[in-house]
Amino acid sequence: WQRWEMAWTYGPPELLRTLGVIEPAHFFFSILLMGLTIVLGVLRWQMILRAQGLELPLSRATSISLVAHFFNSFLLGSTGGDLMKAYYAARETHHKKTEAVVTVFTDRLIGLWTMLLFAVLMMVPNRQLLSSDRRLVLVAILIGGMFATGTVFLSLALWGGVSQQWPNARALLRRIPKGDVLERSLESCRDFGRKPQVLARAVILSMALNTLCVLQFLTLADGLSLTISALAMFTIVPMIICISALPITPSGLGVRENLFVLMLSVPLIHVPQTSALSLSLLAYAGSLFWSLVGGLVYLFLREREHLEEVTDADEGSV
Repeated sequence: WQRWEMAWTYGPPELLRTLGVIEPAHFFFSILLMGLTIVLGVLRWQMILRAQGLELPLSRATSISLVAHFFNSFLLGSTGGDLMKAYYAARETHHKKTEAVVTVFTDRLIGLWTMLLFAVLMMVPNRQLLSSDRRLVLVAILIGGMFATGTVFLSLALWGGVSQQWPNARALLRRIPKGDVLERSLESCRDFGRKPQVLARAVILSMALNTLCVLQFLTLADGLSLTISALAMFTIVPMIICISALPITPSGLGVRENLFVLMLSVPLIHVPQTSALSLSLLAYAGSLFWSLVGGLVYLFLREREHLEEVTDADEGSV
Protein backbone atom coordinates (compact mmCIF):
# COMPACT_ATOMS: atom_id res chain seq x y z
CA TRP A 1 0.00 0.00 0.00
CA GLN A 2 2.87 2.36 0.80
CA ARG A 3 4.42 1.75 -2.65
CA TRP A 4 1.05 2.37 -4.30
CA GLU A 5 0.51 5.61 -2.36
CA MET A 6 4.00 6.93 -3.14
CA ALA A 7 3.68 6.04 -6.84
CA TRP A 8 0.45 8.00 -7.28
CA THR A 9 1.47 10.87 -4.97
CA TYR A 10 4.82 11.66 -6.56
CA GLY A 11 4.51 10.02 -9.97
CA PRO A 12 2.04 12.31 -11.83
CA PRO A 13 3.62 15.65 -10.69
CA GLU A 14 7.08 14.35 -11.55
CA LEU A 15 5.77 13.17 -14.91
CA LEU A 16 4.46 16.65 -15.77
CA ARG A 17 7.79 18.22 -14.83
CA THR A 18 9.70 15.66 -16.89
CA LEU A 19 7.67 16.37 -20.04
CA GLY A 20 9.37 19.77 -20.24
CA VAL A 21 12.85 18.23 -20.27
CA ILE A 22 12.86 16.06 -23.39
CA GLU A 23 13.07 17.25 -26.99
CA PRO A 24 9.50 17.17 -28.42
CA ALA A 25 10.44 15.30 -31.62
CA HIS A 26 11.95 12.41 -29.66
CA PHE A 27 8.94 12.25 -27.36
CA PHE A 28 6.40 12.16 -30.21
CA PHE A 29 8.43 9.53 -32.06
CA SER A 30 8.46 7.39 -28.90
CA ILE A 31 4.66 7.67 -28.76
CA LEU A 32 4.52 6.47 -32.36
CA LEU A 33 6.72 3.48 -31.50
CA MET A 34 4.41 2.70 -28.57
CA GLY A 35 1.46 2.76 -30.96
CA LEU A 36 3.22 0.35 -33.30
CA THR A 37 3.68 -2.13 -30.45
CA ILE A 38 -0.10 -2.03 -29.92
CA VAL A 39 -0.64 -2.68 -33.64
CA LEU A 40 1.69 -5.69 -33.59
CA GLY A 41 -0.12 -6.96 -30.50
CA VAL A 42 -3.43 -6.72 -32.36
CA LEU A 43 -2.02 -8.64 -35.33
CA ARG A 44 -0.73 -11.38 -33.01
CA TRP A 45 -4.11 -11.68 -31.29
CA GLN A 46 -5.87 -11.91 -34.67
CA MET A 47 -3.49 -14.72 -35.63
CA ILE A 48 -4.38 -16.63 -32.47
CA LEU A 49 -8.10 -16.00 -33.01
CA ARG A 50 -7.91 -17.45 -36.52
CA ALA A 51 -6.15 -20.52 -35.13
CA GLN A 52 -9.33 -21.09 -33.08
CA GLY A 53 -11.59 -20.57 -36.08
CA LEU A 54 -12.64 -17.09 -34.95
CA GLU A 55 -12.65 -14.09 -37.27
CA LEU A 56 -12.51 -10.61 -35.79
CA PRO A 57 -12.19 -7.53 -38.05
CA LEU A 58 -9.00 -5.52 -37.60
CA SER A 59 -10.93 -2.42 -36.55
CA ARG A 60 -12.81 -4.35 -33.85
CA ALA A 61 -9.69 -6.12 -32.58
CA THR A 62 -7.89 -2.77 -32.42
CA SER A 63 -10.75 -1.16 -30.49
CA ILE A 64 -10.83 -3.97 -27.94
CA SER A 65 -7.04 -3.88 -27.53
CA LEU A 66 -7.10 -0.11 -26.93
CA VAL A 67 -9.80 -0.55 -24.29
CA ALA A 68 -7.64 -3.22 -22.63
CA HIS A 69 -4.69 -0.81 -22.72
CA PHE A 70 -6.87 1.82 -21.03
CA PHE A 71 -7.69 -0.52 -18.15
CA ASN A 72 -4.03 -1.52 -17.87
CA SER A 73 -3.26 2.06 -16.85
CA PHE A 74 -4.87 1.68 -13.41
CA LEU A 75 -5.22 -2.05 -12.73
CA LEU A 76 -2.49 -4.07 -11.03
CA GLY A 77 0.56 -4.97 -13.09
CA SER A 78 0.51 -4.46 -16.85
CA THR A 79 -1.94 -7.25 -17.70
CA GLY A 80 -5.07 -6.19 -15.77
CA GLY A 81 -6.77 -5.00 -18.94
CA ASP A 82 -6.85 -8.58 -20.21
CA LEU A 83 -9.99 -9.10 -18.13
CA MET A 84 -11.82 -6.48 -20.19
CA LYS A 85 -10.29 -7.85 -23.37
CA ALA A 86 -11.59 -11.32 -22.50
CA TYR A 87 -15.02 -9.87 -21.71
CA TYR A 88 -15.31 -8.17 -25.11
CA ALA A 89 -13.84 -11.19 -26.89
CA ALA A 90 -16.55 -13.40 -25.37
CA ARG A 91 -19.23 -10.98 -26.58
CA GLU A 92 -18.05 -11.41 -30.16
CA THR A 93 -19.32 -14.99 -30.44
CA HIS A 94 -22.25 -17.06 -29.24
CA HIS A 95 -20.87 -20.53 -29.87
CA LYS A 96 -17.17 -20.19 -28.90
CA LYS A 97 -17.15 -17.90 -25.89
CA THR A 98 -14.69 -20.10 -23.97
CA GLU A 99 -12.34 -20.33 -26.94
CA ALA A 100 -12.49 -16.54 -27.43
CA VAL A 101 -11.52 -15.93 -23.81
CA VAL A 102 -8.71 -18.48 -24.06
CA THR A 103 -7.22 -16.59 -27.03
CA VAL A 104 -6.64 -13.61 -24.71
CA PHE A 105 -4.92 -15.86 -22.16
CA THR A 106 -2.83 -17.53 -24.87
CA ASP A 107 -1.88 -14.20 -26.43
CA ARG A 108 -0.69 -12.82 -23.08
CA LEU A 109 1.14 -16.02 -22.18
CA ILE A 110 3.05 -16.10 -25.48
CA GLY A 111 3.79 -12.38 -25.29
CA LEU A 112 5.20 -12.56 -21.76
CA TRP A 113 7.15 -15.75 -22.42
CA THR A 114 8.67 -14.26 -25.57
CA MET A 115 9.69 -11.12 -23.67
CA LEU A 116 11.36 -13.33 -21.05
CA LEU A 117 13.10 -15.27 -23.82
CA PHE A 118 14.23 -11.98 -25.36
CA ALA A 119 15.68 -10.86 -22.02
CA VAL A 120 17.44 -14.18 -21.38
CA LEU A 121 18.99 -14.21 -24.86
CA MET A 122 20.27 -10.65 -24.43
CA MET A 123 21.84 -11.56 -21.07
CA VAL A 124 24.51 -13.56 -22.90
CA PRO A 125 26.31 -10.62 -24.58
CA ASN A 126 25.79 -8.58 -21.38
CA ARG A 127 27.35 -11.06 -18.97
CA GLN A 128 30.03 -8.60 -17.84
CA LEU A 129 27.48 -5.88 -17.10
CA LEU A 130 25.09 -8.16 -15.21
CA SER A 131 27.87 -9.68 -13.09
CA SER A 132 29.35 -6.29 -12.20
CA ASP A 133 26.76 -5.43 -9.58
CA ARG A 134 25.01 -7.55 -6.97
CA ARG A 135 21.67 -5.87 -7.69
CA LEU A 136 21.87 -6.79 -11.37
CA VAL A 137 22.78 -10.36 -10.46
CA LEU A 138 19.65 -10.65 -8.31
CA VAL A 139 17.43 -9.22 -11.08
CA ALA A 140 19.01 -11.62 -13.60
CA ILE A 141 18.33 -14.57 -11.29
CA LEU A 142 14.71 -13.45 -10.90
CA ILE A 143 14.30 -13.22 -14.69
CA GLY A 144 15.87 -16.65 -15.11
CA GLY A 145 13.42 -18.10 -12.59
CA MET A 146 10.47 -16.40 -14.29
CA PHE A 147 11.59 -17.75 -17.66
CA ALA A 148 11.91 -21.31 -16.34
CA THR A 149 8.50 -21.10 -14.66
CA GLY A 150 6.95 -19.56 -17.77
CA THR A 151 8.41 -22.27 -19.99
CA VAL A 152 6.93 -25.01 -17.82
CA PHE A 153 3.56 -23.25 -17.69
CA LEU A 154 3.53 -22.64 -21.46
CA SER A 155 4.40 -26.27 -22.13
CA LEU A 156 1.63 -27.55 -19.87
CA ALA A 157 -0.90 -25.11 -21.35
CA LEU A 158 -0.16 -25.88 -25.00
CA TRP A 159 0.92 -29.51 -24.93
CA GLY A 160 -0.20 -30.85 -21.56
CA GLY A 161 1.22 -33.98 -20.05
CA VAL A 162 -0.59 -34.16 -16.71
CA SER A 163 -3.50 -36.22 -18.05
CA GLN A 164 -1.06 -38.59 -19.78
CA GLN A 165 0.67 -39.34 -16.50
CA TRP A 166 -2.57 -39.34 -14.51
CA PRO A 167 -5.38 -40.90 -16.59
CA ASN A 168 -8.08 -39.94 -14.07
CA ALA A 169 -7.24 -36.22 -14.25
CA ARG A 170 -9.85 -35.39 -16.91
CA ALA A 171 -12.56 -37.36 -15.08
CA LEU A 172 -11.88 -35.44 -11.88
CA LEU A 173 -11.84 -32.16 -13.80
CA ARG A 174 -15.38 -32.77 -15.08
CA ARG A 175 -16.68 -33.25 -11.54
CA ILE A 176 -15.62 -29.87 -10.17
CA PRO A 177 -17.82 -26.77 -10.62
CA LYS A 178 -17.47 -25.35 -14.15
CA GLY A 179 -15.31 -28.35 -14.97
CA ASP A 180 -16.70 -28.50 -18.50
CA VAL A 181 -15.55 -24.90 -19.11
CA LEU A 182 -12.08 -25.71 -17.80
CA GLU A 183 -11.91 -28.77 -20.04
CA ARG A 184 -12.91 -26.72 -23.10
CA SER A 185 -10.27 -24.16 -22.15
CA LEU A 186 -7.60 -26.85 -21.98
CA GLU A 187 -8.68 -28.28 -25.32
CA SER A 188 -8.55 -24.81 -26.86
CA CYS A 189 -4.97 -24.37 -25.65
CA ARG A 190 -4.01 -27.85 -26.90
CA ASP A 191 -5.54 -27.03 -30.29
CA PHE A 192 -3.25 -24.02 -30.60
CA GLY A 193 -0.28 -26.14 -29.49
CA ARG A 194 -0.97 -28.49 -32.39
CA LYS A 195 -0.28 -25.67 -34.84
CA PRO A 196 3.48 -25.06 -34.58
CA GLN A 197 3.59 -22.80 -37.63
CA VAL A 198 1.10 -20.39 -36.08
CA LEU A 199 3.01 -20.50 -32.80
CA ALA A 200 6.29 -19.76 -34.60
CA ARG A 201 4.74 -16.76 -36.39
CA ALA A 202 3.35 -15.47 -33.11
CA VAL A 203 6.80 -15.70 -31.49
CA ILE A 204 8.45 -13.89 -34.43
CA LEU A 205 5.83 -11.14 -34.26
CA SER A 206 6.41 -10.87 -30.51
CA MET A 207 10.15 -10.50 -31.03
CA ALA A 208 9.50 -7.59 -33.40
CA LEU A 209 7.19 -6.06 -30.79
CA ASN A 210 9.89 -6.44 -28.12
CA THR A 211 12.42 -4.72 -30.38
CA LEU A 212 10.08 -1.74 -30.82
CA CYS A 213 9.70 -1.52 -27.02
CA VAL A 214 13.47 -1.17 -26.61
CA LEU A 215 13.69 1.33 -29.49
CA GLN A 216 11.08 3.46 -27.71
CA PHE A 217 13.33 3.72 -24.65
CA LEU A 218 16.42 4.35 -26.77
CA THR A 219 14.60 7.21 -28.49
CA LEU A 220 13.67 8.74 -25.14
CA ALA A 221 17.23 8.29 -23.84
CA ASP A 222 18.56 10.11 -26.88
CA GLY A 223 16.02 12.90 -26.33
CA LEU A 224 17.29 13.27 -22.76
CA SER A 225 20.92 13.28 -24.03
CA LEU A 226 21.73 10.14 -22.03
CA THR A 227 24.66 8.01 -23.09
CA ILE A 228 23.50 4.42 -22.65
CA SER A 229 24.75 1.42 -24.62
CA ALA A 230 22.08 0.07 -26.96
CA LEU A 231 23.25 -3.45 -26.09
CA ALA A 232 22.66 -2.77 -22.40
CA MET A 233 19.20 -1.33 -23.09
CA PHE A 234 18.23 -4.42 -25.09
CA THR A 235 18.75 -6.38 -21.86
CA ILE A 236 17.56 -3.95 -19.19
CA VAL A 237 14.28 -2.86 -20.81
CA PRO A 238 12.77 -6.35 -21.33
CA MET A 239 13.88 -7.40 -17.85
CA ILE A 240 12.08 -4.45 -16.29
CA ILE A 241 8.97 -4.91 -18.44
CA CYS A 242 8.69 -8.54 -17.34
CA ILE A 243 9.01 -7.74 -13.63
CA SER A 244 6.64 -4.75 -13.75
CA ALA A 245 4.04 -7.01 -15.39
CA LEU A 246 3.64 -8.73 -12.00
CA PRO A 247 0.46 -7.56 -10.19
CA ILE A 248 2.15 -5.41 -7.53
CA THR A 249 1.09 -1.81 -8.27
CA PRO A 250 -1.34 -0.18 -10.74
CA SER A 251 0.23 -0.37 -14.20
CA GLY A 252 3.52 -1.34 -12.54
CA LEU A 253 3.95 2.30 -11.47
CA GLY A 254 6.68 2.59 -8.85
CA VAL A 255 8.06 -0.89 -9.50
CA ARG A 256 9.14 0.07 -13.01
CA GLU A 257 10.63 3.40 -11.87
CA ASN A 258 12.56 1.82 -9.00
CA LEU A 259 14.01 -0.80 -11.35
CA PHE A 260 15.15 1.77 -13.90
CA VAL A 261 16.85 3.81 -11.19
CA LEU A 262 18.42 0.69 -9.71
CA MET A 263 19.70 -0.80 -12.97
CA LEU A 264 20.78 2.34 -14.83
CA SER A 265 22.68 3.83 -11.89
CA VAL A 266 25.18 0.96 -11.61
CA PRO A 267 28.84 2.01 -12.17
CA LEU A 268 29.22 0.52 -15.67
CA ILE A 269 26.22 2.55 -16.96
CA HIS A 270 26.33 5.46 -14.49
CA VAL A 271 23.11 7.27 -15.36
CA PRO A 272 22.01 9.81 -12.72
CA GLN A 273 19.05 8.56 -10.72
CA THR A 274 16.89 11.55 -11.65
CA SER A 275 17.59 10.93 -15.36
CA ALA A 276 16.74 7.24 -15.00
CA LEU A 277 13.47 8.20 -13.30
CA SER A 278 12.71 10.70 -16.08
CA LEU A 279 13.30 8.02 -18.73
CA SER A 280 10.84 5.67 -17.08
CA LEU A 281 8.19 8.35 -16.54
CA LEU A 282 8.41 9.54 -20.14
CA ALA A 283 7.84 6.01 -21.40
CA TYR A 284 4.87 5.82 -19.04
CA ALA A 285 3.57 9.10 -20.48
CA GLY A 286 3.59 7.53 -23.95
CA SER A 287 1.61 4.62 -22.58
CA LEU A 288 -0.85 7.03 -20.93
CA PHE A 289 -1.43 8.75 -24.26
CA TRP A 290 -2.65 5.51 -25.81
CA SER A 291 -4.59 4.76 -22.62
CA LEU A 292 -6.43 8.04 -23.16
CA VAL A 293 -7.24 6.97 -26.71
CA GLY A 294 -8.42 3.63 -25.31
CA GLY A 295 -10.61 5.45 -22.78
CA LEU A 296 -12.34 7.38 -25.56
CA VAL A 297 -12.84 4.15 -27.52
CA TYR A 298 -14.29 2.53 -24.37
CA LEU A 299 -16.85 5.34 -23.97
CA PHE A 300 -17.83 4.95 -27.62
CA LEU A 301 -18.14 1.15 -27.33
CA ARG A 302 -20.27 1.41 -24.19
CA GLU A 303 -22.58 3.95 -25.81
CA ARG A 304 -22.93 1.93 -29.02
CA GLU A 305 -23.51 -1.40 -27.27
CA HIS A 306 -26.02 0.17 -24.91
CA LEU A 307 -28.01 1.44 -27.89
CA GLU A 308 -27.81 -1.98 -29.54
CA GLU A 309 -29.11 -3.67 -26.36
CA VAL A 310 -31.99 -1.19 -26.14
CA THR A 311 -32.84 -1.80 -29.81
CA ASP A 312 -32.75 -5.57 -29.34
CA ALA A 313 -35.00 -5.29 -26.30
CA ASP A 314 -37.51 -3.15 -28.21
CA GLU A 315 -37.56 -5.57 -31.13
CA GLY A 316 -38.06 -8.49 -28.72
CA SER A 317 -41.04 -6.78 -27.06
CA VAL A 318 -42.62 -6.21 -30.48
